[in-house]
Amino acid sequence: MLEVWLYALISVLVVSLISFVGIFTFSLKAEKLQKVLIYFVAFSAGALFAGAFLHLIPEVVEKTGFNLRIPIFILVGIIIFFIIEKIVCWNHCHIPITKKHVHSFAIMNLVGDMFHNFLDGLVIAGSYLVSIPLGITTTLAVVLHEIPQEISDFGILIYGGFSKRKALLINFATALTAVLGAVIGLLLSGFISGIEFILVPIAAGGFIYIAGSDLIPELHKNFQLKKSILQLIIFVLGILVMVGLLFLK
Repeated sequence: MLEVWLYALISVLVVSLISFVGIFTFSLKAEKLQKVLIYFVAFSAGALFAGAFLHLIPEVVEKTGFNLRIPIFILVGIIIFFIIEKIVCWNHCHIPITKKHVHSFAIMNLVGDMFHNFLDGLVIAGSYLVSIPLGITTTLAVVLHEIPQEISDFGILIYGGFSKRKALLINFATALTAVLGAVIGLLLSGFISGIEFILVPIAAGGFIYIAGSDLIPELHKNFQLKKSILQLIIFVLGILVMVGLLFLK
């Protein structure tokens, strides 16, 4: 169990540090950043779909057998992320701020981000409770998703009036709620038997929702043939990376 705690806490700290990715956008113009970022979105979408369908769901089925609880908890995960977007006003956009793409609710974005990162911590902890390889795979999928997410959040905070330094520090502070989520998830495992088999399918539902509801629509905003083909290639590459991780178990 000590090994699980160690891996989980290191993983959520790594995920939290992704919030500093905004530093690398200082010298980039918004137009150039947008062109590069859309390919991160494509890669992330492929990785999240593959993470859900090739790793999370099969792992739970292997451990517990297929039963009605698994699709129910997957749907619960989808519902949870839907509620976060609707009620907490989590504007989970992955394209940085431009004059045509403005977000005015920087504070609400921070609140939504705290919930999002807390859930990330929970699902990472739940994955490690199932197995170390699954935890590593889940962490990788979260990291890939967090790169465009955190760049967008950084842009929202700058637009909302924060200085670059303050935006980075506040973004990191909200990212640390992932650590809290992991600690609570691991502590609950001592009181709720099999909690990992609840958290993992919920995580799968969350991955499916984020990829299908937030990321894929961003890819459909540009219909130029050359860019669309490149997005498709990078999307498939994201899937193939997760396929490759199957051979490392």
